[in-house]
Amino acid sequence: MREEGDLESVDQQVSVIMQCSEFGDLQIKEMMTSELRQKLTEAQAEGRPLRVYCGYDVTAPDIHLGHMVILRKMRQFQDFGHEVTFLIGTFTTLIGDPSDRDEARKIALEEDIRKNAQTYADQALKILDPVKTKIRYNYEWLSKLTFADVISMASCFTVQQFLVRDRLRNRYDKNDPIWLRELLYPLAQGYDAVSLQADVQIGATEQLFNLMAGRKLQEVYGQKPQVCITYPVLVGTDGVQRMSKTTGNYIGVDEPPEQIYGKVMSIRDEAIIPYFELLTDVPESELRGMKKQLDSGVNPMMLKKRLARDIVNQLYGKKSADEAEEHFEKVVQKKEEPDEIEEYTLINDMFLSQLMTQAGLCSSRSEAVRLIKQGAVTINGQKVSGINHLVSRGATIKVGKRRYLKTT
Repeated sequence: MREEGDLESVDQQVSVIMQCSEFGDLQIKEMMTSELRQKLTEAQAEGRPLRVYCGYDVTAPDIHLGHMVILRKMRQFQDFGHEVTFLIGTFTTLIGDPSDRDEARKIALEEDIRKNAQTYADQALKILDPVKTKIRYNYEWLSKLTFADVISMASCFTVQQFLVRDRLRNRYDKNDPIWLRELLYPLAQGYDAVSLQADVQIGATEQLFNLMAGRKLQEVYGQKPQVCITYPVLVGTDGVQRMSKTTGNYIGVDEPPEQIYGKVMSIRDEAIIPYFELLTDVPESELRGMKKQLDSGVNPMMLKKRLARDIVNQLYGKKSADEAEEHFEKVVQKKEEPDEIEEYTLINDMFLSQLMTQAGLCSSRSEAVRLIKQGAVTINGQKVSGINHLVSRGATIKVGKRRYLKTT
């Protein structure tokens, strides 16, 4: 913890940590703010850090900017001297969280979970302090629970408490299946808080029910209830849906700097301020000035450039941010080819959609077909519309505004 340990320091921490928090209920926000202040004061008096954590289910191999919102908050706790645990849901992923979707999640495979867990840990440490971060996996304790343990925890909740949640209620009203395992998910996540003896758990706003379940179970197990803090879900590059790899509107933290920069430049204008609020440290006073600029009709290009540069700088450093901006100006604004283009060696002629997938220009064959049909692909400067187009050696392929490939 910081040396000064006075009331002003507590107020400063509360102000920074609660900035942008969103609960959907003012009374809950006031209660959690008060409890956080109390826990910080008590911890400083005892000379100990708070135990803070956030859990992530590993439903995909990549962390994106949507995850970065919470990771930045965890980093703020670290900078204030608190103990942070990055919890990977190697067990809860097997259940599937219904909080963020209107249909049941597919049951994840254990092999995929193991692979994704490693990439999550590696990518999270681009934002968190590698030296100060504890990485835990909830299979460690949840796999050891007995059926009697589950029944005991289940007796703390009613079915009505679960069905009052919007997404489950909507499915119930439409007579869509709600699997019993989905009702067990909050119990499993709640038990994480018990096992970690957490003082604070943070997550997305849609996770509030699960976080509050952790408070309930901690009290049942004789622990002081954790403070629950939730933050808004980041909208994707389409400006409509939450950022998600499933919808393809995501920006991965492990993507090359020029791709991150270019994707940030493609976000909708109305998302600029929320991105600044959730992903940067720009002061509130400066944000108000940005809002006035946008309201007055100022071209948002410069604000987007600053945003893109800031995000790349956080993930890769200033040099990479400068190079990414230079790449964007050359390739997108001036429509010139980049100085260096990745090469792909062809043994024989190959269908364009197959080449795009194998060379990593898109994530799947179906995405390649969609991009070709949309007219987003050119070969040697000529737009291609046929999905069965054959590519030979010596071709320069451009996908969208930023992705290039040469065949050799």
